[in-house]
Amino acid sequence: MMIQVRSNLWLPHTLVCVLIIFLKVEGTSEVAITIIEGAVAKGAVCLDGSPPAYQFDAGFGDGVNNWLVHIQGGGWCNSVNDCRMRTYSQYGSSKKMKSSDYNFTGILSNKQELNPSFYNWNRVAMRYCDGSSLTGDIEAVDHATNLHFRGARVFKVIIEELLGKGMKSASNALLSGSSAGGLASILHCDKFKAIFPTNTRVKCFSDAGYFAHVKDLSGEYKFEGYYDQVVALHGSSKNLYPECTSKMKPSLCFYPQFAMPYVQTPVFILHSTYDTFQVQNILATPQADPSGLFTKCKQDINTCSTDQIQKLQDFRSEFLEAFLVAQNGSSRRGWFVNNCFTHGQCEYQRKWLGSLSSKLNHKAIAEVVGDWFYERNYAVQLIDDQNVLPHYCID
Repeated sequence: MMIQVRSNLWLPHTLVCVLIIFLKVEGTSEVAITIIEGAVAKGAVCLDGSPPAYQFDAGFGDGVNNWLVHIQGGGWCNSVNDCRMRTYSQYGSSKKMKSSDYNFTGILSNKQELNPSFYNWNRVAMRYCDGSSLTGDIEAVDHATNLHFRGARVFKVIIEELLGKGMKSASNALLSGSSAGGLASILHCDKFKAIFPTNTRVKCFSDAGYFAHVKDLSGEYKFEGYYDQVVALHGSSKNLYPECTSKMKPSLCFYPQFAMPYVQTPVFILHSTYDTFQVQNILATPQADPSGLFTKCKQDINTCSTDQIQKLQDFRSEFLEAFLVAQNGSSRRGWFVNNCFTHGQCEYQRKWLGSLSSKLNHKAIAEVVGDWFYERNYAVQLIDDQNVLPHYCID
């Protein structure tokens, strides 16, 4: 059952001093980073050839046999030069990673009051260093650039490592991710399910990963060309759903709306219809807005004109049309779709669960996701169709 509900009202941007208080409440303790040195021999490496990495916080109590594997986000690279630039950062090299880069808050928190459904699970952050949502796999390495396109191998080797740490005996398992990691959690969902026995409850959760194939301000699909380049450069096609790539060009199968019809494992989608990444990089790119009329609006909706607000609402309508496929075919799917002007909500405590967090049907995101995973008898297919204008929730 899908319920359309009214969200609560939101505050505008919060003062920095208040944010500092929120961060203290979140309890942003570091979790040690593990480098898988042995992965190099398997060719499972980051863009620069360095070994992949993850962070692991062990479960406790009645959660010791449950596993949450969360894939970090960080966009993609679509050219040799773009990928080479990533090797100077944590998004292309484990040599640049630190445990302090990624704190365990929100869906990764170990505090029951902040993360009631998953706090005592084994929680893993799969660090993202390949630029293809972990789909790339090209054997050859150009020695002039030393770039390695091996994201799919990175995913596989980290999963193998976790199986050896006890995940093979999981009672419950959830593959999650945010942004590019949220896309990866969709594209790898059935592969993740396949590694477990049939009696393990396995599901997938995507936050801000439903990148929509919609028109930009020029009326064209210019972002499609970007995905063409990503998929071709990384050799991603072999790791996309074959039922999809047999019907259309592989780069379209990088879009969730074309991949989701073939995903058999239960999936939950957390998203905003006014996702800031998509507004800035799909709707109102410099190529689609050469005169720059949308430049201020896409950064701060308080500066938008009436006409620009209407264009944003039109974008919302197109997104929801693209989202229809996620709603079809399975009562086991869930979603929480609000109209916040934001990107990514599950990793931030004040967005995931808190007094000011987004609520639909009087429940915060964390509560709805928990209801869906444990199949409690509550509504878990929620779209806000009341407060439909773009607005700031919590930043």
